[in-house]
Amino acid sequence: MWNRFAVIFLSLILLGACGQPVTAGKLKKVGLLVPETINDQVWGTKGYKGMLKIQSQFNIDVYYKEGMDTESVVKRAVKELDQKGVNLIFGHGAEFAQYFNDISKDYPKIHFVSFNGDAKNKNTTSLNFKGHAMGFFGGMTAAHMSKTHKIGVIAAYEWQPEVEGYYEGAMNENKDTKVSIQYVGNWDDQKKANELLENMLKEGIDVVYPAGDGFNVPVIEKMKEHGLYVIGYVSDQSDLGESTVLTSTIQQVDKLYELIAKQYSEGILKSGNLSYDFKDDVITLGEFSPLVDKEFIKKMDREIKNYKKTGKLPNQE
Repeated sequence: MWNRFAVIFLSLILLGACGQPVTAGKLKKVGLLVPETINDQVWGTKGYKGMLKIQSQFNIDVYYKEGMDTESVVKRAVKELDQKGVNLIFGHGAEFAQYFNDISKDYPKIHFVSFNGDAKNKNTTSLNFKGHAMGFFGGMTAAHMSKTHKIGVIAAYEWQPEVEGYYEGAMNENKDTKVSIQYVGNWDDQKKANELLENMLKEGIDVVYPAGDGFNVPVIEKMKEHGLYVIGYVSDQSDLGESTVLTSTIQQVDKLYELIAKQYSEGILKSGNLSYDFKDDVITLGEFSPLVDKEFIKKMDREIKNYKKTGKLPNQE
C-alpha cells in the first residue's frame, strides 16, 4: 500500500507561463486522497493534474496521499492534513462520500469533496458527472462506424448512466444495431474485462466502449490487436491508436477540481450533491479518428452544440 504524502511545487517558469495567481481567499492548502495511485494514466492521474492546476492557479501548497482504500487510513490521512493546515480535501472516488460523511463532523473547518456519492453534511460536497449524454454520443459514433452492426459496452457497474446513454445513442444512429452490455462489477478487474471482451469478439462485435478506468487500456490494446474499434473513456485515449480509438468520452476532472477550488476560495461552494455536464465544459468528446467521415463529425458537432444549448439529446427533439 502506498503511504506517503507529497507536496507539489511547480517551477517558477511554469507559474510565470500561467500568469499571476489569483487570490486564494478562503483557500489555505488543499489535499487529495486517491484510493490507488496517481500513476494509472487515467482516473488517478487526472486527480493529480487537478492538484497541479490548483497549485498553479492559487500559488498554495497541495498534498496527495495514495493507497487510501479503507476508512481507517482515510481518518489518519485527514488528521495529518488537518495538522498541515489543509482546509479543502478531495476524495478521488465514490467511496469517499461515506467516509467524509462520518469524518467531517470532527473537522468543521475543512470542506470535504468526493465523487458520485451522497454528501450529507454542511461541509461535504459530492461531484457527479452526468454520464448519460457522453455515453449517448459515444454510442452514436460506435453504431455509425460498426461494419457488423454489433457493438458492445463493458462497464464497471449497472448504475453508470453512460451505459444506457450508449445504448440509446446507438439506437438513435442505427436501429439495426445490436448492443451487448456486460458488467465487470469492479473498476479494476482487468482479467474479467478481458474475458467479457473475448466473448464479445466471438459474437462479431467490432466496436467496444470499455467504461471502466481501471480496465479500459488493456481492452483497447486487445481491440487494437484485432484491428477493431473502441470508444475511449474518461480521458482522451487517441494516443493509444488513432485507427483504433474512434473518439473518447472525456471527463475533465482536473478542470472541475480547479473550478471547485475557485468556488471555495470565493466562499460560494455549495454543500450536497452537484452535477456537471457538457454545458459546464467539464465533459467533452475527444478528437475523432481520421477514419470517421467528416460529415458525421460535423453532425456530431451540431448535436453537441444543440445539447449544450437546449439540454435535449437528438432522440428527445
